[in-house]
Amino acid sequence: MNVVLDATPLTVATGGTGRYTLELSRALAATFPEDEFTLISDQRFSAPPDAPANLSSARPPEGFLRRRWWSLGLPRELSRRQADVFHGTDFSTPYLPLKPAVLTLHDLSPWKDRGWHRAADRVRRRTPFLLSLGLATMVITQTEAVRREAVTSFRLHPSRVVAVPLAASEHFRPRAPGGPDPCPYFLFVGTLEPRKNVGAILSAWREIRKRHDVDLVLAGRRRADFPEVAPERGLRVIGETAEEDLPGLYSQAVACLYPSLYEGFGLPVLEAMQCGAAVLASRDPAILEVSGGAAVSLEARDVRAWVEAMRAALTQPDWLSGWRDRALRRAADFSWPRTARLTRAVYVEAIRRFRR
Repeated sequence: MNVVLDATPLTVATGGTGRYTLELSRALAATFPEDEFTLISDQRFSAPPDAPANLSSARPPEGFLRRRWWSLGLPRELSRRQADVFHGTDFSTPYLPLKPAVLTLHDLSPWKDRGWHRAADRVRRRTPFLLSLGLATMVITQTEAVRREAVTSFRLHPSRVVAVPLAASEHFRPRAPGGPDPCPYFLFVGTLEPRKNVGAILSAWREIRKRHDVDLVLAGRRRADFPEVAPERGLRVIGETAEEDLPGLYSQAVACLYPSLYEGFGLPVLEAMQCGAAVLASRDPAILEVSGGAAVSLEARDVRAWVEAMRAALTQPDWLSGWRDRALRRAADFSWPRTARLTRAVYVEAIRRFRR
């Protein structure tokens, strides 16, 4: 099989969509060495490090084909490369249905609240159009929760939409402390943006801080529509964090906090669990599905509930240890080879349907 994947998410240094594209392409190539996989975009992107020999990265086009990428440039490249299927890893497919196409619909956040994605007007307009015209032969979501939303919201036949869960990279493992004990801290990992509801845990932490000497670490890129976080004692805003540093951060945290108002999957939750961290997370349907009862579930905006759970994490070591054990057991259910196998099965189905 000759598969071409959209590499546009790799033009951004951090973020869940880029992580998905990177990990999936490497896992597909490693799991199916008999197939050929090509990453392609109309923009320059960083090729995956240590890519298997059957995973290549194409150079972006120049001139007219670049300006008309989705309508002319990409269809031409797919034909020239004799692709069997195209995978749009970020809400998009070519405008001409010359080849089978699979579209990953990460979540429905662009349509739920415009304030969450003020720069997503193009996705809001284009993706429903692609889906309604059947230009996406098959659709992948990352949870059953989003799959059900997609079927209802876009009036898709259920057989066209398949839930394929993500996974955490293999290097997310429990790490022993590497030096003197730092001040204990709660940890949030993720893009600082309105949907993540970081204000709730800031308020809860400030209440906890009145009686407990514990820091709050915020790790992740700050999006332009998220206000600057004013400095204060005990608050560490460390910004974009190298992936190799995250396992240590997760492992040594008192607990990881994920108060998001809405998710398609919630990869930081799984990464934290795979590192053996206790996770306190919102009761978002996708997060509940991923955590599978192995995270403390709280109402996203109930600051008092967050305060009580954070206090328990600090003062009840047996309670905390139980959640760490549950997290490790649940995380073992996910792997990128499994994700790759399920994704390739969707490619096969897309090819079958396209040829009918």
